[in-house]
Amino acid sequence: MKDLDTIRKEIDAIDREMVALFEERMLRTTEVARYKLSVGKPVLDKGREREKLDKVKAQAQSEENRYDVGELFGQIMAMSRKRQYHLMSAQGQEPRLGFSQVSSLPFDTHKVVYQGVEGAYSQQAMKAYFGEDVDSFHVDTWRDAMEAIKCQKADYAVLPIENSSAGIVGENFDLLAEYDGYIVAEQTIKAEHALLGLPGAGLSDIARVYSHPQALMQSVDFLDGHMDWERISVKNTAGAAKKVLEDGKKCQAAIASTVTADIYGLDILARNINYSDENSTRFMIVAGKKICLETAGKISICFEASHESGSLYHMLSHLIFNHLNMVKIESRPIKDKSFEYRFFVDLEGNLKDGAVQNALKGLMDEALYLKILGNY
Repeated sequence: MKDLDTIRKEIDAIDREMVALFEERMLRTTEVARYKLSVGKPVLDKGREREKLDKVKAQAQSEENRYDVGELFGQIMAMSRKRQYHLMSAQGQEPRLGFSQVSSLPFDTHKVVYQGVEGAYSQQAMKAYFGEDVDSFHVDTWRDAMEAIKCQKADYAVLPIENSSAGIVGENFDLLAEYDGYIVAEQTIKAEHALLGLPGAGLSDIARVYSHPQALMQSVDFLDGHMDWERISVKNTAGAAKKVLEDGKKCQAAIASTVTADIYGLDILARNINYSDENSTRFMIVAGKKICLETAGKISICFEASHESGSLYHMLSHLIFNHLNMVKIESRPIKDKSFEYRFFVDLEGNLKDGAVQNALKGLMDEALYLKILGNY
């Protein structure tokens, strides 16, 4: 039996040969890219790749190595494609993204839509971003807000996208993929939930509590101390407060902001009932045009990958190869496609950056569907 040092020396010698052969192969990749540039051929040729992988796997001497050989050459070909995308970008073949970069967002004449009624957290986020005197109107649902953008009844919509405690607002991710709307900014609002009741009501009077599902979830520790209370979901927190006022029943309470209590003349029965002092909600400012600030530093995209092993890994490798930092990834089921998913990714960067354009070019060529949701 060989000693360990001898085996390691033999492996080192093989590795030197492999590195030299790899560099030789990547040189050929550059030649392939130049040829494709000259004749206008796409980088990705799935048929050719499948044929190549089948061929190299068949060359493996043992059955147990065939899968590993396929994995190895799959990675090599992925790196080759990325090298080709990089060369094409360097030669001026940048992807046509369609976004107009502006020094400031056009707020001179604008109308903003938010979901809910007066006092909703969406309204608070809107005022925090646009100012107290913003020209605005409200609608019943988030879809209605996106429809207002689509029909040009509003220039901007304010949509909650994520809560630090309860997670993403999945429906709004889906709406961003479905509608021709684009994120131009974001605004974070601290959620400070309170239990609101009719004037003169006390905790002992309460039998039913109304609020948005996420507010109920964020206040679960408080509510679990009152297990006899019925918890009822409604469209938004401010709407819950309005319902308590309109119904006029002392047995009903709402979970909403203290601002809402002032608007609807309700008493605050308990303050700060959400279980996290750092609980906050991130809102997206959505426009109907492909615009972004020149100084934007975050990009949101969504894409669908082929439903096969390794497809998501290969998609995300474009970010790794171009040294881009992914700060978030979420998945959402695709309607009418059982157990298939659309992925939502946030990454750092600006659409004018070469590395970003190179990564997006690769993603666009390989994704079944891709949309840039915004640069903000």
